[in-house]
Amino acid sequence: MPQKNRTASGVLGGILGLVGLSAVAGVLITATVTPAIAVTGAAASSAITMFDKLPSVLEIEKLMLPSTIYYKNSDGDYVELTQFYDQNREPVTYDEVAPVMYDAILSSEDPRYYQHGGVDLIGTSRALLSNAQGGATQGGSSISQQYVKNILIQQCESNAEGETAEEEAAAKLECWTEATTASGVEGYQRKLQEMRYAIALEQKYSKNDILLGYLNIANFGGTNYGIEAAAQYYFGVSSGDLSIAQAATLAGIVQNPNTYRIDKTGGSITNSEGTPLNTAPDGEVNASDGTLAALDTLLADGTITDEEYLAAADGYTLTKGRQLYVLSRMLDDGKITEEQYIEAAKSPIEPKITVPSSGCAEAGGSAFFCKYVQDVVANDPAFGETADDRAAALRRGGLNIYTTLDIDLQLAAEQTMRDTVPQSIDGMKLGSTTVSIEAETGRILSIAQNKTFSERADEAEDPTKTSLVFAGDHLYGSSDGFNAGSTFKLFTLIDWLEKGNSLNEVLNGRVHKVTRLTDSCIEGGAWVDPGADAIDNFAKAPGYVGTPMRFTADSLNSGFLAMAERLDLCDIENVATKMGVVQAATGQPADVNGAFSILGSEAVSPIAVAGAYATVANDGVYCEPQAIDRVTDSDGNELAVPERSCERVLDSAVAATAAYALQGVMNGGTGAQGNPYDGVPVLGKTGTHETFQTWLVESSTKVATAAWVGNIEGFSDVFDYGVAYYRYALGKGVQAAANAKYGGGEFAAPDQNLLRVVYTDLPNVVGMSIDQATATLQSAGFSVTVGDEVDSAESAGTVAEQSPGAGRVAGGTNVTIRPSNGQGVTVPDVSGQSLQDAISSLRSEGFGSVQPGRCTATGGGDDDDDDDTNGNGNGNGNGATQVTGTSPGAGELVNRGDTISVNYRAESCS
Repeated sequence: MPQKNRTASGVLGGILGLVGLSAVAGVLITATVTPAIAVTGAAASSAITMFDKLPSVLEIEKLMLPSTIYYKNSDGDYVELTQFYDQNREPVTYDEVAPVMYDAILSSEDPRYYQHGGVDLIGTSRALLSNAQGGATQGGSSISQQYVKNILIQQCESNAEGETAEEEAAAKLECWTEATTASGVEGYQRKLQEMRYAIALEQKYSKNDILLGYLNIANFGGTNYGIEAAAQYYFGVSSGDLSIAQAATLAGIVQNPNTYRIDKTGGSITNSEGTPLNTAPDGEVNASDGTLAALDTLLADGTITDEEYLAAADGYTLTKGRQLYVLSRMLDDGKITEEQYIEAAKSPIEPKITVPSSGCAEAGGSAFFCKYVQDVVANDPAFGETADDRAAALRRGGLNIYTTLDIDLQLAAEQTMRDTVPQSIDGMKLGSTTVSIEAETGRILSIAQNKTFSERADEAEDPTKTSLVFAGDHLYGSSDGFNAGSTFKLFTLIDWLEKGNSLNEVLNGRVHKVTRLTDSCIEGGAWVDPGADAIDNFAKAPGYVGTPMRFTADSLNSGFLAMAERLDLCDIENVATKMGVVQAATGQPADVNGAFSILGSEAVSPIAVAGAYATVANDGVYCEPQAIDRVTDSDGNELAVPERSCERVLDSAVAATAAYALQGVMNGGTGAQGNPYDGVPVLGKTGTHETFQTWLVESSTKVATAAWVGNIEGFSDVFDYGVAYYRYALGKGVQAAANAKYGGGEFAAPDQNLLRVVYTDLPNVVGMSIDQATATLQSAGFSVTVGDEVDSAESAGTVAEQSPGAGRVAGGTNVTIRPSNGQGVTVPDVSGQSLQDAISSLRSEGFGSVQPGRCTATGGGDDDDDDDTNGNGNGNGNGATQVTGTSPGAGELVNRGDTISVNYRAESCS
């Protein structure tokens, strides 16, 4: 800023500076304007020598340009989603600007532009005199000099840095201050260097090129740079369609942009008393003397009426005064007629502010997808080596970023979210998101969220707003993820199959304590917790003996723990990593370090989970999620995009068999409510972490969708708040939309070896107690049925029979065991005894019902020996008898109360 009271030395320095600069300027301006005139003398030679030592080469860097993010619409055309910029600018070619705009800027800023060689002697001399008298550096600079000044400002601003946004803004302000408001000797030096550069530019570029360059770089107030952006912003028209009044207004604004801007209805500046000036119309004319002199003249001579005067003068009065100056210069230069001058002068300034899209908040429901893309640009080395380089590329580099967003699927996801999940509920920090990924490419097709996007600090506590991308992770979305719940069981299932185990192998999936699991990733090779409690199933279900196929469909915790007891936790962790699921907060591998961890205790991102299930659907090929298809610079040249690849991480047989199991989840299993049942096969998995987070992830062969509903923070019970089942409607609705557009085929057939029946040893439990036998059989992987009591010599209550018997049987076979009633006895062998002796013997053994049975006659006997005292008769006069057997037979197990018939032979049975 200029000093109010200059010292004697300052005055002397100013005079000397004026003399020296005048000498240089006089010689060189004369040389550039009239090069045919010979310049001689020591003063001229000295001035030229001093001038020649100044730098003359000014590199015109590419303009700071907005970067634009695009999506493809239903017709396949790219549509702007939003822009990011420090300077809102849209460069145009010379013929795209209305001629009246060139007339307005030249008449007001440099009327002799096409006559001088880069420096206007008359205007420069006027500025030098003002500076010598102690004023701030004044106008008078030619268009070429102003172009130089703007180039230097932009170069300085593009390199401005700061630890904070405030510091960077201060650095940019310093750039502008040094270039525009230096006074005294510094002012002379700046003018001299501007002149040197301007003359060099004129020798390299055409007049039209320099004029267009100036209009494309100049500031028009705020962040609006360049004539096209200014025309669009202030009047909602292209620079090629500007009227005389509009062109004159913009030409006036460029002289002092933040004073004359017309987008501040409450005033663009204030006076010394703090009163706003240059406000929107308010029914009064508030103009200082001389501001509206041209309009006063038109009123005084009757050219315009009082009403027309008030309409023209009321509103943006300072800008109106500057516009009138521009119009009068255009009239004097013959660029407009008297009638055109009057019409423009009496017309009120009527801005039609058209704010360009800027930042993700302007992207509507796609804002969270936009934020994900923004974070990719901010963090991926494809856009620059350092964070500052990447930030500059986004806000100043003029990038065209063509994204993977499918607007049809995005709109469907947004509608499903609105119809299903409220933005907030009292007492719980409710969050929800869906994300869909193209299985064959990893392209992220949509991201929907139950919040309104906002990065405003004053809205940070509004429960309906956030800038976090729930679908993303800490690097891309600033989210630390959510506990995966049973969606994480996928990796135990995959490891089970990779080890060659069968989906139909039978395991003891009952709730039990798990105190030791193999873990080759840690010292000692095992996770051990002797005091571990048994982990419950959902709804406290006791579990059962079953197969991984059924465990997957039912999402049975205890079943997966039984599988993990046969596996290595380190391998399960590695499976998750190779399928893209890592800790959302750190990007490090998920920490699978105990029984609970295989059930999904780690916080992961929905994008990563969707990508993992897409891998199964894509025949075991994992495609890294990507949000950007291609990037070009402002000239349309292709640039590098973030490196993303597709890689086979699962054997096809494993992927197909896992898909077979996961289809069971969506058809009769826990995910059936989320199946669209639209003819497109889907696989999937539900997930619930404690009572805090809920998931449903499903996939066709084309598109995978992950839906999450739960706590952003805290541990509110999703069941108590009635939000636990929103996931089904979310997943179903979004996947249905994906299926309708992308379709999907049948999944590959499972590997038969991975479906084989596994045979195992069935132990002998006869003689054991019922409880001991049941535990023994269940621990061996068999289910047990206890049948009715049977007669047995075994002690009462012990197992008397089992079916099937001990030996090799199919794993998981149901075994029926029957307890003994303790009443069983074996029939003794009484063959060869006489009938009477046999009956007596059996009765003495405790059989209560013994009777003669079948008699077989031998012939030749008489009836006299019936009473032979040697026992050779039968007492019936039939002669000697001999027992041939019993019924039940000897050695058979019977109840003591059963009837025993004694069969015999005799000479005569009559």
